[in-house]
This record gives sequence, C-alpha cells and structure tokens, in this order.
Amino acid sequence: MTAKNSATLPTSIAVERPVRRFGRGGKGVRGGRGTGPGAPARRATGGTALAALGVVAFSLTFPATAWGLESFGPWSFVAVRSELAALIAGAFLVAGRVPLPAREHRAGLAVVAAGVVVGFPLLTTLALTTSTTSHAAVVVGLLPLTTAALSALRTGARPSRRFWTAAVAGAAVVLGFTLTQSGGALSAGDGYLFGSLLVCAAGYTEGGRLARVMPGWQVIGWALVLCLPLGLAGSALGLAYEPVHLSGHGLAGLLWAAAGSTFLGLYVWYRGMAEIGAPRASQLQLAQPLLTLVWSVALLGEHLSPAAPAAACAVLVCIAVTQRA
Repeated sequence: MTAKNSATLPTSIAVERPVRRFGRGGKGVRGGRGTGPGAPARRATGGTALAALGVVAFSLTFPATAWGLESFGPWSFVAVRSELAALIAGAFLVAGRVPLPAREHRAGLAVVAAGVVVGFPLLTTLALTTSTTSHAAVVVGLLPLTTAALSALRTGARPSRRFWTAAVAGAAVVLGFTLTQSGGALSAGDGYLFGSLLVCAAGYTEGGRLARVMPGWQVIGWALVLCLPLGLAGSALGLAYEPVHLSGHGLAGLLWAAAGSTFLGLYVWYRGMAEIGAPRASQLQLAQPLLTLVWSVALLGEHLSPAAPAAACAVLVCIAVTQRA
C-alpha cells in the first residue's frame, strides 16, 4: 500500500502535509497547502482516497495473519511483525531527520501504540488461532461504529442523525452478512475480537487527532518506535518457546503485516483521517470485512454464498450516505 527511494520519501511526505508549522512548544501558525476556493473539496477528495487505500491494506491483514500463522506462533508473529515495522519506521524517521515529538504528544502516541501496534494485532492474531477470517470479520464490521462513537466522546463532535442511522444500518448489514457466512455461531475467540474493537478504536481516534498536528507517517512511525523494546523482548521469548516452520506463505504474511498493514496502511489511514475526520473516515471501513472475504476466497480458498454481491451493494449505499452526511 510502493516502492520509493527511502532517502527522499520522508522529506517529501513531511512537506506534503504541512497543516501547521510547530516550534519546540508545539504551537505555530497555519501554513502550506489548503488555501484557495477549491481547497476544502480537494482535501476531502484526497483524504477519502487515502483513507480508502488504508482500508484496502487493512483488508489484507487477516489473510496475511492466517498465512503468517502457518510459520509462526501467535505471540512470536505479533512481536516480529511489530519489530520489523518499527525498524522500517525508524529508518524513515532517521532518513528524514525528524525531531522527537513534543512532550504534549507523547501520551497520545502511547495510546496509538497500545491500541494499533500491540493490542489489536495481538488480540486478533490470538482470535485467528481458533476462528476463520470470515468469522473475525464479524467484529471488524463493528469497528467503524465503535470508532465514530469514541471519536465523538473524545473530540466533542456531534455527527448528524442521518450519519448515525446510516452507520448503524451499515454495521448491521456487515454483521448479518458475516454471521451468515460463519454459520451464526460464536467462536471461542470472540472475547479477543470484541476486546480488539475497543483498543483499536481508541488508537484510531487518538492517531487521527495527532495527524492534525504532525504528518500521519510520523504518528505511526513514533508509535512503532515506542514499541521497539517491547517487540525485541517479545520476539526473543516467542521464538524461544513457539515452534517456527518457515514457508513462503508464512514469510509473505509476516512481511505484509509488518510493512503493508502496520506501517504504510496506517500512514495513509491517519493522513486521510486528518483530512476528513475520524467519524467520516471510519465509515469507509464498512467495506473492509467484505474485502477481507474476497481476499479469503482468493488467497485462502474459503467459500462464500451468493449473498455477497447484495451485501456489498447495501454497504456501499450506507458508505455513500455517511460521506454525504
């Protein structure tokens, strides 16, 4: 979610997104792009495209994790994934000569790290040891509504009644569809999945807030680097106690989960959220479970019912309503 020169990418990204210019104290004046009569519409379109690209990357996370679990245990997979992503992020931060984040932003970065770097990957990976990817998509379908609710509480935003109606309807469609695909039964991993909802929504909300005052790639970059010591310790313990059986699928799943989902996916996602707001961006994730089911068929050989096209159309209608609301 891209091959560019690592020596120039961080600088180009940082210049690309100068919402504010900050000094050491974190205060400054508005500057950079965003002026002119058509700027708001361009930002909304660009922000929606970036957030949608993030959703595509996230939709591959569960199939990639299923592949990764063919080679690694759940604890070692999450730890090595986090460590690799932190090394990638650290290289970009060093190449871009990015200064340390201001003190007032460090608590928010810790929330992002706990939610999207550690909590969500660990809980969903543990769930996928007993659940199929289609069953895990049941709870992921509820993530947009959870994110919108937490964002409203955190920021004081008050989306319209039409927004909430469409969001609830979309979540209901996704929930009903994915429950049908999994036979309507609850798996042993549902506790992990519901817990992952809360921590991921908190991380998304705080990351979207921070992406308004620093480039999105720096938000996830610093959150990943913050977890590097924990990833190193987890990798040492996990690899020592869990068997490893390397395979092409396992390595491909690990690399995508680390570079695609964790770093590049979260970069475009946070940047898109900064442009269009967390509640609006979160509704794009209504399409994520259906995309995950498509990848599950293509990559894992799972079978879906003919109801998929109808559910996809209904979800897209709900997304269109939330975007206009």
